[in-house]
Amino acid sequence: MKYTVLARYSAMRTIGTFSTTIKNLRFGHKCILRTGRGTEWGEVTSDLQPSDTASAAHPDGIILRRAATDDYERRRQIDDIEQPKEFDFCADKIAARNLPMRLASVEHIFGGEKIIFYFLADGRVDFRQLVKDLAAEYRTRIEMRQIGARDEARLLTEYGHCGRELCCRTFIRELEPVTMRMAKLQKTTLDPAKISGRCGRLMCCLRFEDETYAELRKNLPQKGSRVRLKQGVGEVISSEILAQTLTVELSDKKTTTVGLSEVLETLPEEKSQKPETQQDSRGSGRNKARNGRKRPQKTATTPDETQQEQKKHRQQTDTGPGQNQRREHETTQQQLDAPPQDVHDELAPQEWWEEPDNGEE
Repeated sequence: MKYTVLARYSAMRTIGTFSTTIKNLRFGHKCILRTGRGTEWGEVTSDLQPSDTASAAHPDGIILRRAATDDYERRRQIDDIEQPKEFDFCADKIAARNLPMRLASVEHIFGGEKIIFYFLADGRVDFRQLVKDLAAEYRTRIEMRQIGARDEARLLTEYGHCGRELCCRTFIRELEPVTMRMAKLQKTTLDPAKISGRCGRLMCCLRFEDETYAELRKNLPQKGSRVRLKQGVGEVISSEILAQTLTVELSDKKTTTVGLSEVLETLPEEKSQKPETQQDSRGSGRNKARNGRKRPQKTATTPDETQQEQKKHRQQTDTGPGQNQRREHETTQQQLDAPPQDVHDELAPQEWWEEPDNGEE
């Protein structure tokens, strides 16, 4: 009978769904997996489930066997001997070729099908010659993967400020954006040193707790709204989202803290109408006086007189002192309206070089 189980694998501690026929797999067992990258070392993170469940529709791979003594020995050899040598060799080549990149970590696939080098860089890097050097040295597929600060913390760091293992290393599968709005909603301190994780970015817990805070906030009256309590009618001046409590200022200027269940009614907002001011009345009087005035009537002119006046105006305009400025303005406007020149050769972005899919140089 086939089963499905969750397992963690790779240096990024990715969690995937795997199929297997091994019955004695339990949570925490070390095992050998087969994924799209090759044969890998993994750890079971759930109990076995029958394969007819929905999660078994598209598994990420299969579990070949439980880890044996030889597998543990091979794992120690990779971690203690091979990966440190590969890291030092690649770092020396980067320095020799003066590449604008910093090597973060190396992952040697358990089966030897591939070696992955994780690096950080401010922009794009042409590492084609570096890949050739690595492929010639190790005779296997080479993959260069650029990562950010959050991925670097997932690779190299284990514990956060709270004393627990990093969320990105335990259960978070994808690193989604975290914003300051989430920190403000949860009423945490806005000091960057206190709400930043080991990666220097906003903590991931602000992200996956945001949905809970948003759901609880819907039940609370907004700040400034009027509510009816047993003590009377008051205005909400603050609230605690997790505790579901409100601080209300009553009509006698006294404040009280009550639970959401003690709120009898949320009163609608009062709409006040502003009376007409004295300035508005004076303005209306001026408008009436202005409307009462008689405007002078225009005298009728013949077509010949109109043409003569237009010709005289053009002559004065052409000989005026501001004619040069107007001509410069027209020339500048023509240059702005003209199609832009081709500057692709000067501003072309740097190309991003990656190893081909086969990875062999």
